[in-house]
Amino acid sequence: MTQRHIPVLIVGAGPVGLSLAGDLATRGIRSLLIEKTDGTILQPKMDMVGVRTMEFCRRWGIAEWVEQSPYPRDYPQDNVWLESFTGVEFGREPMVSKEEEPLPKQSPQKRERCPQDMFDPILTRFVRQFDESTIEYETELQSFTQSAKGVVAELRHKNGTLETITADYLVGTDGAASTVRRALDIPMHGQPVLTYTTNVIFRCKDLPSLHDKGKAYRFIFIGEEGTWLTIVAIDGADRWRLSYVGSQERRTLEEADIHKLILRAMGKPFEYEIESVMPWVRRALVAETFGKGRVFLAGDACHLTSPTGGFGMNTGIADAVDLSWKLAAVLDGWADPALLESYTIERKPVAVRMVTEANRNLKRMLATRTKAPDPIAFDPSPEGAAARKAYGDWYTETMRAEWYSIGIHLGFNYYESPVVCPDGSDNPDDDVSNYVQTGRPGHRAPHAWLKDGQSTLDLFGEGVTLLRLSADAPSTDGFGAAAGERSIPLTIHDLSAQGAEIHDLYGAALVLVRPDGHVGWRGNVVPGDPGGVLDTLRGANPSQAAILPPDLPGEEPHVDLRFEDIESFAGRDEEVRRRG
Repeated sequence: MTQRHIPVLIVGAGPVGLSLAGDLATRGIRSLLIEKTDGTILQPKMDMVGVRTMEFCRRWGIAEWVEQSPYPRDYPQDNVWLESFTGVEFGREPMVSKEEEPLPKQSPQKRERCPQDMFDPILTRFVRQFDESTIEYETELQSFTQSAKGVVAELRHKNGTLETITADYLVGTDGAASTVRRALDIPMHGQPVLTYTTNVIFRCKDLPSLHDKGKAYRFIFIGEEGTWLTIVAIDGADRWRLSYVGSQERRTLEEADIHKLILRAMGKPFEYEIESVMPWVRRALVAETFGKGRVFLAGDACHLTSPTGGFGMNTGIADAVDLSWKLAAVLDGWADPALLESYTIERKPVAVRMVTEANRNLKRMLATRTKAPDPIAFDPSPEGAAARKAYGDWYTETMRAEWYSIGIHLGFNYYESPVVCPDGSDNPDDDVSNYVQTGRPGHRAPHAWLKDGQSTLDLFGEGVTLLRLSADAPSTDGFGAAAGERSIPLTIHDLSAQGAEIHDLYGAALVLVRPDGHVGWRGNVVPGDPGGVLDTLRGANPSQAAILPPDLPGEEPHVDLRFEDIESFAGRDEEVRRRG
C-alpha cells in the first residue's frame, strides 16, 4: 500500500491548529490536521478574540463570521467586583457592548467576544473551504521519527487501525500535555503552578433578573479572604462559567463543595443546572525552544499562561501565522530552509512577554488577598458605603490594565530577528494599554485607511509586499528584478497619491512587508544590493546570526520543567466531569 504523503502534518485541532491549517491553505499548502477527540467542546477555554487575531480573520475573509457569531452584540461587557450577587458591590469597570464599541484608531478591526465553542466551528468552516486541508477527528499520533528528508508518523484511527504517513514537516498544536513536545524532550521554564483552579459551567435562565447587579461580562467575587471566585457570561444568555480561583495548594472540589460555592456567590437559593466541571492548573511556562529539526510547536504546546488578559489563544494564533508563511515559503522553494530557524527566535520573546503580563494581571486580580476589604465595607451603614467606595476605586484602578491591553496584542515585534533588516531606530515604549503604530522593521505594518475604503492591512498576506509611499521615491525596478531572480512573490503598491500621512506613519519612502504583515525593511533609497535585502527576509543571508532568545524569567526560583514533571497534573486540564 502506498503511504500517504502530506507537506504539513498538524497534531491538535484547537483554534491554533485550525488557524495553521487554514493559513497554510490560503497559501496553497496542503496539510492534514488530526485531533484525538471528536472535536466536542465541553468547556470553552477562551472567549475573547483579540484585535490582531481579528486582523488575521479579516485577511482570511471570516471576520464577519466572528462578528455574527451567536454571542449577542448588545450584551454589556462590564466587569464588576462584588461580595455576592445579592450582597454589596465594591465597584465596576463599565464597558459597552461589542455593537457599541468603536474601532480602535490603530486597526480596521476590534476585539470580539466569541467563546471557543462558537469560534472553533467558525475556524473549522474556514478550513473546510479548501481542498488543500483535511481534518480527521478521533485520530491520534502514536509516534514519529524525523530525518533530514522529512517526518514519518504513525497514526491510530477511530477504528483502531494504524497508518504510517510521511510529511515534510510536523507541527504540534496539541496543548499543555503535548505529545509532540514530550517526544522532542523539550523542557519548559517558569512557574509550574500558580493556582489550582476549578471551572464549572452551569445554566441558569435570566440570571440577571435574580439580582440587582445588572448584566455584565465578568463578576469578581471578593470576601474577607480577598478574591475567591469569578463568574463570566459565556454566551450572553443562560450559560455561565464559574471559576474557583484557588491557590498553590491542590484542592479537589466535590459536588457538595460546588453547590456551596454557587450558593455563596448568589447569596440566596436559586435554580440552576451544573453542566460540567473541569479542574485545571494555572501556570506560567515557556518552552526552551519551539521546535527541533522538521518538527515545531505552537500555542499551549510551547507556552502556558494564566488566562488573565485573554492572551493565550491569541498568542498561539500569531504563532501559527508566523510559522505558516515560513513553511509555505520553504515548501514553495523561494526561501532557504534556514528561514524556519527564525520561528523560535521571533515567537519565544513574544510568549515570554505575554506570560509575564498575564502574571501581572493575576497578581492584580489577587491583590485583594493581601489588601482585603475592611469588615466595615460589608456593612450597609454610611461608613460601610464610604469604605466600599474607597476599596472599589482602588481595585478598579488596579485592574484597568487587564481590560485595556491593545499594546500587548499589537505591540510585539521581531526587530532582533535574523530575517528582518534593522535600521538603527529606537524601540518605542512598550505600553500595555496604548499602542503607537510604527513602521520600524520587525513591527506589525501600520493600519491606515486608503481612499477606496481599504485598509493598508488588506494589501498584505499573499507574498512579500513593497509599498511606494512618496512621489519622489526611487524606482522599485531593482527590487522587482531581484525578486524575479529568486522566484519571490512580490506585489508592488504605489500609495504615493494617498497623502503624506501614510508615508509619515511608515517612516520611509519604500517599505517591504513580509507575508505575515510585519515590516521586513524600510528605506528612502533602493540599496545597492536589493537582492541582499530580500535574501535576509527569506533566510538566505549567512551574515545574519541566529541567537536563541532567553528563557522566561521567574519571580520564583527558576524551574526546568520537563514533561515528566508536568504529566502528573497536566491531564487535569482535560478532565471534564459531566453533570446532570
